[in-house]
Amino acid sequence: MKFYGFQKMTMLDFPGRVACIVFTGGCNFRCPFCHNSLLVTDIGNQTYDEEEILEYLNKRKGILDGICVSGGEPLLQVGLDSFLEKVKNMGVSVKIDTNGSFPSRLKTLVLKGLVDYVAMDIKNSKEKYPITTDCKNLDISKIEESVDFLLSGAVDYEFRTTVVNEFHKPQDIVAIGKWIQGAKKYFLQNFVDSGNLIGDGLSAVSLDKLKEFAEIAKPYVEKIALRGV
Repeated sequence: MKFYGFQKMTMLDFPGRVACIVFTGGCNFRCPFCHNSLLVTDIGNQTYDEEEILEYLNKRKGILDGICVSGGEPLLQVGLDSFLEKVKNMGVSVKIDTNGSFPSRLKTLVLKGLVDYVAMDIKNSKEKYPITTDCKNLDISKIEESVDFLLSGAVDYEFRTTVVNEFHKPQDIVAIGKWIQGAKKYFLQNFVDSGNLIGDGLSAVSLDKLKEFAEIAKPYVEKIALRGV
C-alpha cells in the first residue's frame, strides 16, 4: 500500500494519543472546500511505502502510540485491511478519517478490531450533501448507515463539520444536530483556504457565527467544541 503524505508527529489529531498521520490518495467526493484537494485531483509522485511507515512506527516505539489514516478517502484503499493488521500487531492504536460513504468497509474494519477511533465528516444537512460534495447522484443512505453505526457505540468516534460561509446556514446546523442527535462528540472547524482548493469564491464564517452555530448544535450532542480558532 502506498501513501501520498506523511506527518511524523501530531498531538492534536488523535485524542489521547501521540500519533503520526498518513494520507491516502483519491476520493469519491469533490468538496469544493477540501483542504487536501491535491490528494483528490492531482496526486503527486512522492509516495511512502507501507514498509517505510511500519519501520518508522517500530523505531518510535515508546514515543508514538497511534496512527491517523487520512486522505483522500482511506476506505477506498484495497490494501488498508492488511496494513492496519500490521499496525495493530505492533500495539499501535488506529484512527480513521472518513466521509462515511463506505459503511460496509467501515464496519468490517471496526468489527475486525483494526480501528480504535473514527472521525467522520458530516458535510452538511442531508438535503445539501449533493451540492456540498459536488456529487449530484450521491446515495445519502450510505452516509446515514455510517452515522447510525457510529451512534451505536461500536467504536469510539467523533463527528465534525468544516463550516463554509457559502454552504452552511443556521438551519443546516439544526438539521445536522437532529440527524446526529445523541452523538458523543461533535466538532465545528472553520474553513481555511489552503490555496489549492477544488472550488473558488469560498470564505470562512466569523468567529461569532461559528460560536452561534455551536450553540445551535449544543442541545443535540453530548459535547460540542470548536477547532482551529
